Amino acid sequence: MQALTPHVYWAQRHGEIYLRVEISDAQNLNIGVEENILHFRGQGHGAKGENEYEFSLEFLKPVKPEVKHKSTQRQVNITVKKQEHVWWDRLTKQERKPLFLAPDFDRWLDESDAEMELREKEEKINKVSIESRVRKDPYLGLKKGFLFMYNLVQFLGYSWIFVNMTVRLFILGQDSFYDTFHTIADVMYFCQMLAIMEVINPAVGLVKTGVIPAFIQVMGRNFILFVIFGSLEDMQNKPVVFFVFYLWSTIEIFRYPFYMLACIDTEWKLLTWLRYTIWMPLYPLGVLAEAVAVIQSIPIFDETKLLNIPLPKAIGISLSFSYILQLYLVLMFLGLFINFRHLFKQRRRRFRTKKRKAN
Repeated sequence: MQALTPHVYWAQRHGEIYLRVEISDAQNLNIGVEENILHFRGQGHGAKGENEYEFSLEFLKPVKPEVKHKSTQRQVNITVKKQEHVWWDRLTKQERKPLFLAPDFDRWLDESDAEMELREKEEKINKVSIESRVRKDPYLGLKKGFLFMYNLVQFLGYSWIFVNMTVRLFILGQDSFYDTFHTIADVMYFCQMLAIMEVINPAVGLVKTGVIPAFIQVMGRNFILFVIFGSLEDMQNKPVVFFVFYLWSTIEIFRYPFYMLACIDTEWKLLTWLRYTIWMPLYPLGVLAEAVAVIQSIPIFDETKLLNIPLPKAIGISLSFSYILQLYLVLMFLGLFINFRHLFKQRRRRFRTKKRKAN
């Protein structure tokens, strides 16, 4: 029986090499490492049918001689440990990749992804170690109850805003754009004042999220609500109020129930997907609507001289608040970049963790 070469797929982590040999129902396997060269020989059904298959690979850097392998009905899985926990630029010592070798995209990670995975494993180990040493928090139930009620109240508030605006839009059409503030503002004031807790909660360690992203979002919204809309009557009848409020509420009616369920250790897959996906188009649109509101308010602040900053009497003039608004526009889009990057990392980490658990 002539020995043939099977298809081999590979992937790596900082400490290990994974090989997947495409031979089903493999028998008489002989797998080992000698002088940093992996030798494989075995019988089974591969690309050329039922036959004997073999190959050799000289690794780029030293590996440990112990080889773990597991044969299934579909393939042979091989694990080889590296001598050093380092990332390899390629698998083999020869620069030209063997024709039978290809990346295993089911397990493939680039170096940054592998480092993130390694950090997550270390964090998980450290967490288990710490939890084994530290006494259980006696106030954990009280904290979860508080967070559940907070998210429930916010969910009810934003749901009322969303439903109210949607119904009015269907009944009144474009006419509903012009009195949104007078209809919705009281509930929006309440929800956004309460949202300050989202800065306080991580600051005191009640939740494990970043303080800065929460501060940027909450204070940015409150600036638009209280300063741009609340202090200028001429802004309260503009259609931009409708779009700002509608985009805010659409995001929150998915975000708050997700956090509510997390407080009782429950997850709905659809809700999780919506919470980590729907913000991708809506969050930039919300910032864009806020920017339009700021731009529309600048000539009004110039005309009314409201919130102008007085300068020393020797100068005899005051600094227009519109200059601050122009600076705020720049900071707004900087905040968009920071928050978008933070949320995208959260989404990426969330779904990668779920995929690994599923596998």
